[in-house]
Amino acid sequence: MEPYIDFASRHPYLTMALLVVVAMLAYSYLAPLFRPWKTVTPLEATRLINREDAVLLDVREDNEYRGGHIVNSVHIPLGVLDKRLDELEKYKDRPIIVACRTGNRSAAACTRLSKAGFGQVYNLGGGVLAWENANLPLRRT
Repeated sequence: MEPYIDFASRHPYLTMALLVVVAMLAYSYLAPLFRPWKTVTPLEATRLINREDAVLLDVREDNEYRGGHIVNSVHIPLGVLDKRLDELEKYKDRPIIVACRTGNRSAAACTRLSKAGFGQVYNLGGGVLAWENANLPLRRT
């Protein structure tokens, strides 16, 4: 143990950098356990849609949505989600799967929906790109 203490006292910046990296790794593993929504794969999402009548919310911008979207998805861009939450009230008792292009914007939307009182919120991991890569259909308008 003494060599570690000696190293830490001689190299405080390296020691601090190591502690930051360890903290970031711990956060990346522990954070999903405490957030109120879950991430699902495209196949899990189709199961939720088919068996539990889940609603798919697409939070991409208009031009992205027109380029190809999941059939029967509700389109509300992330930038106006807070203003248009009332449109989703009728789905409050159903599972809601949120999708964007890659799954990052939809994670922010999942947090907003959870805070607004939606109980069953899911993020489509990998977004519409993962949906497409799973050879699931997209509608182009």
